[in-house]
Amino acid sequence: MGRKGVCCCCAALRPRYKRLVDNIFPEDPKDGLVKADMEKLTFYAVSAPEKLDRIGAYLAERLSRDVIRHRYGYVLIAMEALDQLLMACHSQSIKPFVESFLHMVAKLLESGEPKLQVLGTNSFVKFANIEEDTPSYHRRYDFFVSRFSAMCHSCDHDPETQTEIRIAGIRGIQGVVRKTVNDELRATIWEPQHMDKIVPSLLFNMQKIDDIDRVGPPSSPTGGEKEENPAVLAENCFRELLGRATYGNMNNAVRPVFAIKCICVFGMCTRKAAIPNRHLDHHRLWDPNEFAVSCFKIIMYSIQAQYSHHVIQEILGHLDVRKRDSPRVRAGIIQVLLEAVAIAAKGSIGPTVLEVFNTLLKHLRISVDFELGDRRSSAGSATFSTSSKESDERIVQNAIIQTIGFFGSNLPDYQRSEIMMFIMGKVPVFGATSQSLDTSHLGDLGTRRIQIMLLRSLLMVTSGYKATTITNALPPPFLDPLLSPSLMEDSELRQLVLEILHNLIDRHDNRAKLRGIRIIPDVSDLKIKRDKISRQDVSFMKKHGQQLYRHIYLGCKEEDNVQKNFELLFTSLALTTIELANEEVVIDLIRLAIALQDIAIINEDNLPMFNRCGVMALVAAYLNFLSQMIAVPAFCQHVSKVIETRSLEASYFLPETIFKDKCNLPKSLEKHEKDLFFLTNKIAESLGGSGYSVERLSVPYVPQVTDEDRLSRRKSIVDTVSIQVDILPGNNTEDKIDNTEEITFEALKKAIDNNGLEEQEKEKRRLVIEKFQKAPFEEIAAQCETKANLLHDRLAQILELTIRPPPSPSGTMTITAGHAHYQSVPVYEMKFPDLCVY
Repeated sequence: MGRKGVCCCCAALRPRYKRLVDNIFPEDPKDGLVKADMEKLTFYAVSAPEKLDRIGAYLAERLSRDVIRHRYGYVLIAMEALDQLLMACHSQSIKPFVESFLHMVAKLLESGEPKLQVLGTNSFVKFANIEEDTPSYHRRYDFFVSRFSAMCHSCDHDPETQTEIRIAGIRGIQGVVRKTVNDELRATIWEPQHMDKIVPSLLFNMQKIDDIDRVGPPSSPTGGEKEENPAVLAENCFRELLGRATYGNMNNAVRPVFAIKCICVFGMCTRKAAIPNRHLDHHRLWDPNEFAVSCFKIIMYSIQAQYSHHVIQEILGHLDVRKRDSPRVRAGIIQVLLEAVAIAAKGSIGPTVLEVFNTLLKHLRISVDFELGDRRSSAGSATFSTSSKESDERIVQNAIIQTIGFFGSNLPDYQRSEIMMFIMGKVPVFGATSQSLDTSHLGDLGTRRIQIMLLRSLLMVTSGYKATTITNALPPPFLDPLLSPSLMEDSELRQLVLEILHNLIDRHDNRAKLRGIRIIPDVSDLKIKRDKISRQDVSFMKKHGQQLYRHIYLGCKEEDNVQKNFELLFTSLALTTIELANEEVVIDLIRLAIALQDIAIINEDNLPMFNRCGVMALVAAYLNFLSQMIAVPAFCQHVSKVIETRSLEASYFLPETIFKDKCNLPKSLEKHEKDLFFLTNKIAESLGGSGYSVERLSVPYVPQVTDEDRLSRRKSIVDTVSIQVDILPGNNTEDKIDNTEEITFEALKKAIDNNGLEEQEKEKRRLVIEKFQKAPFEEIAAQCETKANLLHDRLAQILELTIRPPPSPSGTMTITAGHAHYQSVPVYEMKFPDLCVY
């Protein structure tokens, strides 16, 4: 009896807050929290906020004791009380109470009981949703980030328990993100040591979803699906995290997708699991790359549009890191870059435009280098392995080209023109001394591959480009290097150059209507769109028209031309007529067509019969198109008559026949009558009656000579134009001009006949005078320049032979029987100029 009284006296002496806390706990934990006493405790805490820290500390003491003793019913009651107090009190004194609260939550998370971990997570989420009046400068959430990340990797044997813990971990991470972002010290959550735990934990759970396509903007799943599916919850949390990222911390949020520091997660299973140091790399998610593509689509749609270039930079950096990996891995990364660029191109790209193209072109060169290296190293190995590696590298190259083309085609016009110049500057040219893209170690085959890849990339960039004037589409710094590959002896390169020209010249989408070389019965049925030629376009043709004609002319003379080359040449002529032709240009184009016909007839270049007939078919198809475009009846009648005659007597001069698989070719073209050819005099008569200035039609077309011929591996343009200059020949027999003529009876008779010689001289003088009176200034300048260049080359050879360097004391080298010998010259025998002797 005395002992009971002593106990009652001791209980009465206890502090009031302890008695109020003890009263909320019933004798049987199944009865739950005593609500009446909880209301008293809440009123006391609100009335005396200075006691909150003591209340919290005492509740934490009781909770720790109950956790140790496995009295989980009282643990639930204590956490419920803490939650109610936390929601009811919003004063300055709540901060010490929050510390006790977080300490109790940490105790629950450290326990090995899944129910307690879920309970602690739910309490923390409630706390995260509370907006505090003042920031806390000393509170950190390092433990909670680590613990919630560990829960996301739970490997409990019970699938339901495992899912429950993972969901709790994801919700806990979401709570940490919300709490710290709204806090004044929100920058702490973006530190790399935190992001390296949060991001891989979310990706780990997102990866578990099967057969669900998560692309596009954030989805809105139902409440039940959001709670029960860790993958959906993790994705929503990941989107929320990226949506809150700013300029300064965007890289920290994206970089863990690639490179994650090795950290340990604990307590989730009997063995300790480790988060891999590279998530996508470690799990080999680049090949196949469905999850990687889905992941970066989520990233690009979730971040703010002005920060898209950060993600692109990270992908490019990772591509540089993995540049020596297998081709399929690199192709997977490039595919991810393509998807990211496709989304970023619709918004703000930022300063990474040139960086993207420069990096992709660098990896294009690396891929070609790997392809050629594998071919050389495996020359004696199995053919299957070699072809497999080459095909894999082709996958990489096609992915790069597709990315370049898609990125470039989505840029504004002013940026696209810069990219066109940038890519064109990377194309290597044979014989050029300075190139931005080094291909010296690749050899001719590697250089050709690089040229084709870059031109294919440029073709995709120029697709859909609509310039207001042709000068904007083809400025001189771009036109000159673009046309240079058209002089090379590679049909594929020439085809790519012509297709790029079509993209830039065709401003009214007429190219599809002109596809295929054919005799068009009625051009009006094509419904060709065209505008009046502007002054800028007229000025462009005056400056650069001869350059375009020249490349078309030389392109027709290549021996390796196939049907596609002739089709593209026809389209080039037709588009030039539609977009750039006034009366002066029409006359030039007719002169060019007649010159092409002369190529096939005279055949100075010894072209195959197929090429000669192909050129004749090209001229027929184009003049048929041109005559209907300018709508001169007499001209149309002449062209139609020639085509009709050919269809009856020489169908192999028409495109419908010559480009068939089996076509009977003639043995020669010398025996054909003039009715099968387009005649200059009849064309001049037909056009003269319609007001055209036809004086220049009588002047044969001669292409101008430029420096491009020295940079291209083809026959000398001097041989092509057949210009001869009477100068002293050098010692080099290869450079001698062969002026020999076959001596026959007719030749001797002409030599004796002085009257014939005088008539020939008069005819030559008349032609020269007529040419200087009627020919365009550009042609006269081109011919004079050609003669000047030849004379300069001969003089250089003569001077090189006559001018010798003075003798040197070190001696001169002579080669005898294949061995080099040096003959020394004494100083006293050397002859110095008078000015050097004193």
